[in-house]
Amino acid sequence: MTTPDYTRLIDASTWDFIHRSEAAYPPDTASLTIADQRAIYDAMCRGFHRGYPPGITSKDRLFGGVPCRHYPGTDGTIVYFHGGGFVVGGLHSHDDVCADLCAATGLHVVSVDYRLCPEHPHPAAFDDACAATLAVAAELPAPLLLAGDSAGGNLAAATAHALGRHGQHGIAGQVLIYPGLGGDTDHGSYLTHAHAPMLTRDDVLFYGGIRHGNAPPPPADPSFAPLSDHDFTGLPPTLAIAAECDPLADDAGAYAARLAAAGTPARAVIETGLVHGYLRARTTVPRAAASFARITRTLSAMARGTWPETEDHA
Repeated sequence: MTTPDYTRLIDASTWDFIHRSEAAYPPDTASLTIADQRAIYDAMCRGFHRGYPPGITSKDRLFGGVPCRHYPGTDGTIVYFHGGGFVVGGLHSHDDVCADLCAATGLHVVSVDYRLCPEHPHPAAFDDACAATLAVAAELPAPLLLAGDSAGGNLAAATAHALGRHGQHGIAGQVLIYPGLGGDTDHGSYLTHAHAPMLTRDDVLFYGGIRHGNAPPPPADPSFAPLSDHDFTGLPPTLAIAAECDPLADDAGAYAARLAAAGTPARAVIETGLVHGYLRARTTVPRAAASFARITRTLSAMARGTWPETEDHA
């Protein structure tokens, strides 16, 4: 298989982001202890933290017994699940991302600090995601939207499959950002982009193994791999966004296709020349800024009930 020419696919500003990320989070970080991985990841995220937009505040509190961070807004709520391979990340790693989501949409945002592996293997994170979502739905204003990046995209989709069919609990839409949804790691983008910058196929396999305690993954369990579900009917409208240069890229398209075939409004977007983790580049890389604007416009339209009628092709 031909290796993609990343020098051609990826532009200069994105390479600057990649080099800055790798300086803080070296490619061999996955071989370190879990504690060291978390410390390095948290330090990298602090280096990219942009602060809060004017007028945005947050408060840490429990929803459904799960630690969360609430960014107050109006007229609807986004429940956000952070990325990090189910192993790293938390309320601080995506703090400014959630603050920017709140500022751009005007909606409440609740970031969920779900339990991490290996201390808490599957289904701990899924259980926390569902518990927090139910508590948010009971307290904060509808419509309720689910969103997440990478591992968080998996949790958002899994939560939608468990709780969000036919508008249950006020769940009106979901936005999945470079999600890992349980695609076949021996085909497609997993091989084409096996050695992509920022995330490799080996990384995907490593973190996947940790998630299920290095035992065989559960068969056809949508709480673990939403693509393995047998029923895609009644799910909320969905925008699934892939980074082009990412082994996970095919998962977004495959998931949107399954939803559309079941009659659910769904769309997949491949963000040209972008890499896994590009949310941290939303203020420095024009392509990432355009994608973040797409994300916030879509969430706003979903909250108004006007997506996909007001289809965003920007």
